[in-house]
Amino acid sequence: MTEESLSLLDTTIRDVHTRMKAGELSCTQLVQGYLDRICRYDRQGPALHAIVNVNPQALECARELDRHLACTGVLKGPLHGVPVLVKDQAETSFVPTTFGNRAYVDYQPATDAFIICKLIEAGAVILAKTSMCDFAAGWFSFSSVTERTRNPYAPERDAGGSSAGTGAGLAANFGLVGVGEDTGGSIRIPASFNNLFGLRVTTGLISRTGFAPLLHFQDTPGPMARSVRDLAKLLDVLVGYDAADPYTGAVSLAADAGHYEALLDGARIDGVRIGVLQEGFGGDDPSSPEVNSVVHRLLERLREAGAQTVDVRIPSLEDWLLRTSLYTLQSKADLNRFMAGCAAAPRRTFDQIYANGWFHPLNDLFHALAAGPAEPDLAAYYSQRLAQVEFQRLLLNVYAAHGLDVLMYPDVQVLPPTYRELESNKWTCLTFPTNTVIASQSHLPALSMPAGFSGGRVPVGVEVVGKPYAEAALLRFAHACEQLICPRLPPALEGMAVPA
Repeated sequence: MTEESLSLLDTTIRDVHTRMKAGELSCTQLVQGYLDRICRYDRQGPALHAIVNVNPQALECARELDRHLACTGVLKGPLHGVPVLVKDQAETSFVPTTFGNRAYVDYQPATDAFIICKLIEAGAVILAKTSMCDFAAGWFSFSSVTERTRNPYAPERDAGGSSAGTGAGLAANFGLVGVGEDTGGSIRIPASFNNLFGLRVTTGLISRTGFAPLLHFQDTPGPMARSVRDLAKLLDVLVGYDAADPYTGAVSLAADAGHYEALLDGARIDGVRIGVLQEGFGGDDPSSPEVNSVVHRLLERLREAGAQTVDVRIPSLEDWLLRTSLYTLQSKADLNRFMAGCAAAPRRTFDQIYANGWFHPLNDLFHALAAGPAEPDLAAYYSQRLAQVEFQRLLLNVYAAHGLDVLMYPDVQVLPPTYRELESNKWTCLTFPTNTVIASQSHLPALSMPAGFSGGRVPVGVEVVGKPYAEAALLRFAHACEQLICPRLPPALEGMAVPA
């Protein structure tokens, strides 16, 4: 069976399950089709470098799922036979886990991350581990393991970080859905750059057990997909309480947990009140007007469909973002504690990795983290955590004062940067104009969705921010937008030249 007859390009979980139950498609055929695409486009052709390691057991897992369906006549679970791409930040006992860092290239964990177990129980096939920048410390794809991950729409541009491989891999149809991780924007930036949907949930809805941390009270895994329905179906599997992660007690506050896909039906745009955050629209970079134009066209389409938009502002936003940023205060301590617990790996510390240069030289955030304390000063830590609480209150007051359902603004104020720009240090981690930190540092859920394309088919994403535990409302809104504008456009990989 050929890739074309499989309808592999931009297929959905619903379509795959319909064909599997009708006997028209096997899990083995589906997995092999994606493996063939990875072989054709990840190291060859455009050489995207989205994949770190393929699961050597993927085909055997697929055959076992085919036997299950043949013997029982029913699917094993909601993700039966679904090939999933997983960011290499999640520990897997059956595939090496590098965390994007050369010091861990041979690390084979003894156990699986909590959500890896949930995925397998739901019938998913963990197809491959995907690229990320070293320890997720950055907005770009540079990694000491995979070098860089190219954007499948424009290979001279970056795929975004830190969940670069999941973003580029899903855009290139290397898997059906994917798992990323988001601390300050690491799901939403690659979703924006790769014409995908990506969701940062309210911290605590998804377990972090088995994930390398960057900032433990902001870290959260999350779903990435080409369609909102697939995003919601994956989220239904990922959410849940984990006794080993006390943050997941938050699940008890989420009445919609586990029912996100079912709540998509009947989603509408008319009557939704959108706060358009004016500070989110940049103007200093030559590419900023292109981003702004795409987002404003989307907003006009939404108004035509009955949405109400209100221009809003957050006084002293830049000051709030500086006051609530804790990466340089906390990340080194979090990483050291995690590395000390990696029993199957040589004992490492952040300072050892930094001193030996075991990270990509363009991951400039490493320098700031290295200058940070081994243990946070309790006074500074308390002050900045309190500022995050106050920042959330400020944002919630904006919702209340204007009767808003969501806030909206571009994910990033510029187009995906070119490698020439990044190599010339036009942007660094601390100067890159991403808006994703607004939701991260106020602990609000946020969904990135495609807004359209600038000239030359370069994707632009828009961020939609909700109130705490309002994931269902974000998904419903994104689903209604998807039906209205049909934003998905697959990249043209055949014949794509790799820049010198």
